[in-house]
Amino acid sequence: MAKITIMGAGSTVFARNVLGDCMCSPVLADSEIALYDIDAKRLRESEAIIGAINKGLGGKAKIKAYHGTGNRKDALKAADFVVNTIQVGLYDPCTIIDFEIPKKYGLRQTIADTLGIGGIMRALRTIPVMKGFAEDMEENCPDAWLLNYTNPMSMLTGYMQRYTGVKTVGLCHSVQACSEHLLKALGMEDKLDGRKELIAGINHMGWLLEIQDKNGNDLYPEIKKRAAAKNSAEKHGDMVRYDYIDKLGYYCTESSEHNAEYNPFYIKSKYPQLIERFNIPLDEYPRRCINQIAGWADEYKSLTSKDTPEHKRSGEYASYIMEAMVTGVPYKIGGNVLNHGGLIENLPRDACVEVPCMVDGRGVNPCYAGKLPVQLAAMNMTHINVHLIAIEAAATLKREHIYHAAMLDPHTAAELSIDDIRDMVDELIDAHGDWLPKYI
Repeated sequence: MAKITIMGAGSTVFARNVLGDCMCSPVLADSEIALYDIDAKRLRESEAIIGAINKGLGGKAKIKAYHGTGNRKDALKAADFVVNTIQVGLYDPCTIIDFEIPKKYGLRQTIADTLGIGGIMRALRTIPVMKGFAEDMEENCPDAWLLNYTNPMSMLTGYMQRYTGVKTVGLCHSVQACSEHLLKALGMEDKLDGRKELIAGINHMGWLLEIQDKNGNDLYPEIKKRAAAKNSAEKHGDMVRYDYIDKLGYYCTESSEHNAEYNPFYIKSKYPQLIERFNIPLDEYPRRCINQIAGWADEYKSLTSKDTPEHKRSGEYASYIMEAMVTGVPYKIGGNVLNHGGLIENLPRDACVEVPCMVDGRGVNPCYAGKLPVQLAAMNMTHINVHLIAIEAAATLKREHIYHAAMLDPHTAAELSIDDIRDMVDELIDAHGDWLPKYI
């Protein structure tokens, strides 16, 4: 029987999917499940939902909730798997700060959780919390695997892998959904079955390097033709990634609203017409947060009003990873791991990269992916520069490295002067207050 601890169990969508998936697994259904959160109300709600799902699936799991930092070690004690889904600082105040202060300087964002000034600040307030998790894990479950779902994925996972002794892999659902989403959107559903693909790069900017049908025929020529035609004919929600196909030659794993802010090309105060041309939803993440908060009460009422809420096993990797480690039967994932050994030859060894990995009883075993096309490696490097410096800032608590990370962010640097970047960083640090450690 495995013990599975979920950190940030009040993040109910993740808790419901990951733990519901585990309960659907014959291997994991009787697991001991520890729900941990510092928000007592959300924790109670999550416990009620997970308990109802467990009842509907036979009631085999043993579920216990742990509230507050004083109970964290107990939640982690003897865990085999720890799933991280926390959000430090919540929508209010921290996400609001991450969007509103940059706006004063003329810097607009869409999601702000992965790169950009929003991604940097989110990393800096989350890494200290995860460092505390690591210390408790090393003491109470030193052999456990940490499955990280929290963004900014590359910065958080990279920090854990470089600066702690915790076995960590970063997971994102954009990898397994990438080619299916693309083919369906382009009317190529008949090519889904038996397709062969290779995806490698970094989180939220992994590249669909190869895609073939079941007979080994290259699908990219038809994809490029259809994507170009669709971008010319109509407004739709994936115009930035289709433009990547046209300008860079390859499709990217994460959505267009994310990728719009990952580069200096699309959100430009000098060319405001690009926002409409590429259908870019500025301030998208705050809108999502507001809608999720408003809709949560209705969702909770709906779920708990059913004696046995239905759950169908999702495509999230977590339960399949646990299953593979417990049984030793291999399972392939796209995982975020350190680039040790040159998994991607033309990216730095300290970078956190997203590559195919085989999971079995030995853990997560990354696979060699070779060299990326030079333009794709260059795009990834504009992110990795920020990742490595932001991690350095968190490790050293030197304010100058926060400046450096913001200065090298491609979107920020394209819009603001160095002096404005430094002033904006200072204002953000002051506004975040105790959500951040003290930087010197």
